[in-house]
Amino acid sequence: MEKKPLYRKENTRTWGVRRNESVAHYRHERNGKIESRSEASRGSMHGGKRYGLDYTPLFRFLLSRVGGNWDEIFSEAVARLDRPEPVFWMVSIHEDDRQEIVRLGESSYFNGLYVDEQKRLQVVNPNLKAQEMKPHCQCCTHTFNGVVFGLPPD
Repeated sequence: MEKKPLYRKENTRTWGVRRNESVAHYRHERNGKIESRSEASRGSMHGGKRYGLDYTPLFRFLLSRVGGNWDEIFSEAVARLDRPEPVFWMVSIHEDDRQEIVRLGESSYFNGLYVDEQKRLQVVNPNLKAQEMKPHCQCCTHTFNGVVFGLPPD
């Protein structure tokens, strides 16, 4: 049985979802039949950008595997992803790169992870709790490992 991917597509066509629209005027010119244009200028201006992917399932997967063998975790994660880079948004291989809290998105925070000497996935600071965190603004809903924090009590 094939496992589900560790990312999902976001609806980027909904009202309020904005991308960099500063090159919209170019969109209407780039496929014109002007012979003097070079091959390089006919392609996409931002071919490397990827819109509409949410890697929250990956981050939850990594948190659920803390204490496990890194090589096994990494190979399973990469097999279920479109590319390996998002794994390293949360996991630090080198000691100098470790962070207690990793911001992944506008107001989504997660524990930073690292690989120890025994090749086990570990949490940089396992004592962090969502209840102890303070939001940087009151206009957004902030989460830490998927738990909402900073909202006034009802």
